Amino acid sequence: MRLSPRDSSRDSPASPCENAESDMTDKLRIALAQLNPVVGDIAGNLQKAVEARREAEVGGADLIVFTELFLTGYPPEDLVLKRAFQQAARNAAIELARQTVDGGPGVLIGCPWLADDGKLFNAVLYLDRGEVRGYRAKAYLPNYSVFDEPRVFDEGPMPGPFNVRGVRIGAPICEDIWFPDVVECLEESGAEILLVPNGSPYDFNKFDARMQLAIARIKESGLPLAYVNQLGGQDELVFDGASFVLNADLSLPVQMPAWEEKIVLTDWTREDKGWVCETGERAKIEEGDEALYLAVVQGLRDYVKKNHFPGVVLGLSGGIDSALVAAIAVDALGPDKVHCVMLPYRYTSSESLDDAAECAKLLGVRYDTVSIEAPVAGFTSALETLFENTQADTTEENLQSRSRGVILMAISNKFGSMLLTTGNKSEISAGYATIYGDMNGGFNPIKDLYKTRVFRMSRWRNENMPKGCLGPKGRVIPENIITRPPSAELRPDQKDEDSLPPYEVLDDILHCLVEEEMSAREIVERGHDRDLVKRVEHLLYISEYKRRQSAPGVKVTARNFGRDRRYPIVNGFRDQDV
Repeated sequence: MRLSPRDSSRDSPASPCENAESDMTDKLRIALAQLNPVVGDIAGNLQKAVEARREAEVGGADLIVFTELFLTGYPPEDLVLKRAFQQAARNAAIELARQTVDGGPGVLIGCPWLADDGKLFNAVLYLDRGEVRGYRAKAYLPNYSVFDEPRVFDEGPMPGPFNVRGVRIGAPICEDIWFPDVVECLEESGAEILLVPNGSPYDFNKFDARMQLAIARIKESGLPLAYVNQLGGQDELVFDGASFVLNADLSLPVQMPAWEEKIVLTDWTREDKGWVCETGERAKIEEGDEALYLAVVQGLRDYVKKNHFPGVVLGLSGGIDSALVAAIAVDALGPDKVHCVMLPYRYTSSESLDDAAECAKLLGVRYDTVSIEAPVAGFTSALETLFENTQADTTEENLQSRSRGVILMAISNKFGSMLLTTGNKSEISAGYATIYGDMNGGFNPIKDLYKTRVFRMSRWRNENMPKGCLGPKGRVIPENIITRPPSAELRPDQKDEDSLPPYEVLDDILHCLVEEEMSAREIVERGHDRDLVKRVEHLLYISEYKRRQSAPGVKVTARNFGRDRRYPIVNGFRDQDV
C-alpha cells in the first residue's frame, strides 16, 4: 500500500522489527550522495534526488543515502512551520517513493515529517518498492551556536533500525551521534550498519571533531559507520561535505572530498565479525588557509547563485581587504561576473590608485573609477549652516565613506549586481567601519576573518591555485597591497594603527573576547596591557548596533557574529575583575 498525504497507516516511527524481510544478503552496495540542495526549492531538490538515484541505479546500488533534510534544504529555519511547506515536502517524499517501484535502489533521505499527533520531526525516511516504508525522527535537537532546532521541531523517540533488504540499518541524524545513547539503542535493537545523514557546517576545526565523534560511537557499539554530510552555502553557513566511512576496526576505507558534489558507491560485505566496507576513494582533505579559502569561495558562490544575482560589484580601494574579496569573488563566480570600482577622494594616494588598477588587471575584471569629490562637496555644502562653528571630526570622514556607499548601491540597483562588503572581523569587532558607508552591501565573504588572517590568505592565494576556482593562476594581489601599512585614507597620512593597536595584538585580544569569552584578567595574564584590553572590550560592546545591521557573511570560525554570538545592544556590563 502506497502512502498518500493523509494516509496514517505507517505514519509513526517503526519498531526495530518493522518491515521485516526474509531475503538476507551478504553483499550491499550503498551510494553516498554528497550534494548541494537549496533551502526551500523542494521541486529542485527532488529533481536532484531523482537524478542521483538514477546514477546510483546505473552503478548497481542497493541503497542511496542523502543528507539531513535534503528535500527541503538545511536549515529551513521557521520556513518549516508553514503548513504549505510541510505538505510540499511530504508530497515530494511520496513522489520519490513512487519512483522506487522500479526495483532500483532504496532511498534514505532527510525530510520534515508531520506525525499523526501533530508533532513535527526532523526525520529520515526509508523509501523502497513504491512506498514510504518508515521514518526515524531526530532524537537530539541542537540548541546552541547557530542551531535552535527546538524552536521548530519536536524531539523524536529513541530509534530502532530500518530493515533494508535484509540488513538492519541504523540512521541516527547528525546531532544524534554526539550522544552515546542513540547509537546504543540502535546497537541493542540489532543494527548492523550506521548510516548518518548530516547537516554539519564547516568551521576551522570541525572535520577532526566529526571524526572523533564517529570513532567514539564505533568503539562503543562495534558497528561500522558512514557519515554523509551536506555541501554548499546557506546564508552565513557553509557545508564542506567531506563525508567518510569508518569500519568497525576504525580503518578508513572511504574519504570523500571536501567542497565537491559527489556520489560515491561503497561496497559492503557481511563477514564473521559484521559488515565491512571495501577500500574505495580516499581524498585528501584541505586544511588551514586552503580550507578557509575554499569555504569563503563556496559560501559566496552559493549565496550569489542561489539568490539569482547576475554578478557582484565592490569598491576596490587599493587596500588588502577589498583586494582579497575581489579575488574570492573572481574565484567563486569568474571575472566576467565581478565589477570593481575605485572611488577616489583627495586623500586617496597614488599608491592606492596604482595598486587597485593593477589588482583589477591581474584578476581580469571590469574596472571603473568614480570620483567622490562632487558628492562629498554636496553633502558638506548642504550641512554647512547646520555645522557652523563646529570642528571637523569623524563626521566629515564618514561622509566620504557614505558617499562611496551611495554610489556603489546605485550601481548595484542599476545593473542588478549584488554589492559586496569588504570589512574584516577585526574592524567589525572594534566598530572601525562606517554604518551606511563601507558597511553597505548584501554579503561579506571575509566577515569572519581577522585582519591577520586576511594577510595570510592573501599571501596563500598568490602562491596557490585553489581547486574548483575560476580565477587566474599565479599572483592576483599586488605585493605592495600586502606589504604597505593599511589605511582607510579618510584624512592625510592616516593609518589604521592611529586608531587601533597593531593587528597582531588586537586580533589576539578579540579572539579571547569573542571566541573564548575570556575574562579581562585572563587576557591581561596572557601579556596584554590592562588599559588596552578594557578599551578593546568597550569598542566591542558599543559596536553591537552596527553589527546587527551588517551584511551576512560566511561563518568559518567557532563563533561568528550573527546567529552564533547574540549580545544585547543595550549593554551596561563591563568586566571589572582586573
